[in-house]
Amino acid sequence: MSQDPPPSAVLFVCNLNRVRSPMAAALARRILGPQVFTDSCGLVATGELDPFAQVVMQEVGLDLAEHRPKTIQELKDGSFDLVVSLTPEAHARASELARGRAMAVEYWPIPDPTLAEGAREQRLDAYRQVRRELERRLRERFGRPSTFGG
Repeated sequence: MSQDPPPSAVLFVCNLNRVRSPMAAALARRILGPQVFTDSCGLVATGELDPFAQVVMQEVGLDLAEHRPKTIQELKDGSFDLVVSLTPEAHARASELARGRAMAVEYWPIPDPTLAEGAREQRLDAYRQVRRELERRLRERFGRPSTFGG
């Protein structure tokens, strides 16, 4: 677990901003709280949020219904302390983005659950595994949030 103070702004980047990065951002908001600005984006413009991602996040009380996929170019603010890339392609782009800026980049290789085959429940299990892995990495990296008064 990191002993460093949490960053003030974190960006999660994947290829399409339909599954992994919005899941990571929602989990980070829960873990880090409102004092840390959290956003997500992708490399390529795409359609709507993946419905399986929405289902598995609802299972843990997080609603992604308002999420609209966006690209790095569509970000309103590029002032992030930390960029977490979730795919090799996103990592290459995040490294370019950080060049010459006071921005840390970390690579968390997260498997693509959209590649899972099988019945609906088998496919949902692949998304649940991604959700659990993202939460594990977030807690490992940032620890559990502290609560005022105990």
